[in-house]
Amino acid sequence: MSAMPELAGVLSPVELERTAHHLVSLQVPTGMIPWFPGGHCDPWNHVETAMALDVAGFHAEARHAYRWLRDAQRADGSWHAYYHADGTVEDAKLDTNVCAYVATGVHHHLLITGDTEFAAAMWPTVERALEFVLALRRSDGVPLWAIETDERPWTYALLTGTSSIQHALRCGAALAESLGAARTEWVAYADEMAAVINNCPDAFEPKTRWAMDWYYPVLTGAMTGEAAATRLADGWSTFAMEGLGIRCVSDEPWVTASETAECALAYAAIGDKATATKLLEWTTTHRCQDGSYLTGIVYPAGEVFPPAEYTSYTAAAVVLAVDSITQATNASDVFRHAGLA
Repeated sequence: MSAMPELAGVLSPVELERTAHHLVSLQVPTGMIPWFPGGHCDPWNHVETAMALDVAGFHAEARHAYRWLRDAQRADGSWHAYYHADGTVEDAKLDTNVCAYVATGVHHHLLITGDTEFAAAMWPTVERALEFVLALRRSDGVPLWAIETDERPWTYALLTGTSSIQHALRCGAALAESLGAARTEWVAYADEMAAVINNCPDAFEPKTRWAMDWYYPVLTGAMTGEAAATRLADGWSTFAMEGLGIRCVSDEPWVTASETAECALAYAAIGDKATATKLLEWTTTHRCQDGSYLTGIVYPAGEVFPPAEYTSYTAAAVVLAVDSITQATNASDVFRHAGLA
């Protein structure tokens, strides 16, 4: 059994359990975890939340979440982009990054729990999802961002999405190896995507306004070593608001706790625990008594935006970042470069 993460000034075991109970309170009977009560759900953030539940020791609830993904998966291996809380489809498009992330989640679950029986039961779901994503690669090896259900593909790829997909492929290959299956070609496809990320920035639709495009290549291990450290240093003055957090977008003083926590994951990935911890300390302004986290705050007025919104993925990102820094659980290296290797 993995240990309970604890990071002084950020999250105590009692506070972590309170956050986990908040996340469980959002889970509907089918296993789906919406962003907030009555809100919508996207499979990517659903997986992120299941991973946080596993870190907190709520393994039954995490398995329930993964079973919802298994049951909701389309025949082609995909999921729709957004679902209403009642399970009906809100946004029908099929986002490749959204579909790939289940591999990261199931691998993470296996690392924490050692439950090979459950991992084996989820393996067909993971395999179909990654094969769906790989079928949408362009000639340069990079997956298109999304496809409509009438099979009309979008014409471009995204840097953040591709970074996350190549990480999911590596997690999928590691999961396969744990289950006695060989998917070494998935690592080769991930390497091909990482090469484009490092060497061909014009291959992606320009989204430099968004903080995710800054730190995601580092968070996911697509960019490592000196290049990763340089990238984070170069973007700091654009996105970091000292003492407050990370701007969601470069041209607005809108700090989001999820971007701040994910940026902490990126710094933890390169071994800079001091900066990662400082970033997480800034998220405490967003924390509420029930363990939930405000999505965002606009400065200097300190206005909560969106108003009164407490999102599941925000709390989940903080929990995962704390685990990555403290290396408390058996899955804490999932986003660390040493662990990816």
